[in-house]
Amino acid sequence: MGAAYAGLFLAAFGAATLLPLQSEALLVGLIVSEHYWLWGLLGVATLGNVLGSLVNWWLGRGLERFQDRRWFPLSPQHMAKAQKHYQRFGHWSLLFSWLPVVGDPLTLIAGVMHEPLGRFLLIVTLAKGARYGVLAMLTLGWLG
Repeated sequence: MGAAYAGLFLAAFGAATLLPLQSEALLVGLIVSEHYWLWGLLGVATLGNVLGSLVNWWLGRGLERFQDRRWFPLSPQHMAKAQKHYQRFGHWSLLFSWLPVVGDPLTLIAGVMHEPLGRFLLIVTLAKGARYGVLAMLTLGWLG
């Protein structure tokens, strides 16, 4: 049983980084199996996903110093555009950190923009926890 929780944690952690992983299918499978405590699954998935986002935030904190390198993944134009959007919408944009494709870069840009860690963790935890909670409710048929 512990291996399932560990696997879910790793999948959720990896999915929150820039790696192309997905944790939702694993969470749904574990919920449907009815062998695991629902709140434990939600807690493990949320913790893993938030910690993965924290890695992005931490990387973002030191990212700007490498902008002039050829291997840097973002063009100066893309970086400026992302920073402009973050400045426009501010820390509340982190409520969308759960979204595929845009969520992970948002957490990275939050680090670049020096978002305070406490506020970052609070908003990202709410967003990612709510996403997993809604997914669990849909899986269990609690939402219609």
